[in-house]
Amino acid sequence: MTAKTLFITGASSGIGAATARAARLAGWNVGMFARSDNKLNELAEELGDRSLALPGDVTSMDDQNQALAMLRHTYGGVDAAFANAGMGVQTAGTEHGDPEEWSKLVDVNIKGLLNTAKAAMPHLRQRKGHMVMTGSAAGRVHIAGSVYGASKWFVHGYAGNLAEEMKEWGGRCTVIAPGMVNTAFFDEAKPDKLQPEDIANAVVFALDADPRATVREVFVMPTN
Repeated sequence: MTAKTLFITGASSGIGAATARAARLAGWNVGMFARSDNKLNELAEELGDRSLALPGDVTSMDDQNQALAMLRHTYGGVDAAFANAGMGVQTAGTEHGDPEEWSKLVDVNIKGLLNTAKAAMPHLRQRKGHMVMTGSAAGRVHIAGSVYGASKWFVHGYAGNLAEEMKEWGGRCTVIAPGMVNTAFFDEAKPDKLQPEDIANAVVFALDADPRATVREVFVMPTN
């Protein structure tokens, strides 16, 4: 059986890198997309054959189109894409928030994700493929003044709409919604919270579901 191929944004660290490792362990080819050339190359060296470093900026449609074309050329097709790249803001709230930070956040968390979906769709349609997105538990609750949380509400809403669109040709769309994860997203380590591997395992679970089943949302919360 020919191995399937997964495209991952934000793949140089955290959830993205953990998902690349988990997907390779599950038998997938992985294309790893992020701005950090050095980290991507180190990860590709670690994972060996059937992994491909694809440097680029998630806010650039051209970068994503070129990366997906290279991935398809290398492995013959693209079966799934994981829109994982995201960022937070340093200054919380509306009154004290920084509009320049908001602009960057919208460019990455919303426009970057839309770019990934747009670039991936022609490839996924050919394989009745699967789109996965990193949402958040913050995208289902109200947090005082949280612009980041609002960006994740968009992810959950858009993913549901995209799932209906992809259903027309047999495709699937999933949101993975973590609670607090111990990644560089936070200034201080959170060793008692979720680990990136926990979220990576949820991604692989959704990807490997029987084709008759679409896992629409997976919430992964810290036990403590």
